[in-house]
Amino acid sequence: MEFLVNIKLKWSDDMATDLKEKIIREEREHAAELVKSGTLVRMWRVPCRFENWGVWRAGDATELHQIITGLPANPWMYDITVLPLACHPVDPVTPANG
Repeated sequence: MEFLVNIKLKWSDDMATDLKEKIIREEREHAAELVKSGTLVRMWRVPCRFENWGVWRAGDATELHQIITGLPANPWMYDITVLPLACHPVDPVTPANG
């Protein structure tokens, strides 16, 4: 099942620079693993905001919840929107019987 996910982040005002750099590094490493496993399909950054949109794959919403809450930056994610996606008959990428 695919989901369109919007994640907004905000670092703590008093966050130490080395901790922030560590979390960013861990987040990128973890994302690479999710891409390799097919869980993270696409990711876009929103210009001028600390926010992203992505297409994620999971067996169901519960599995996606576990994946998102397991992200290293999860404690700094303050607004997450999850939209389940369904195949559309005119999608040029999905077979018509999708």
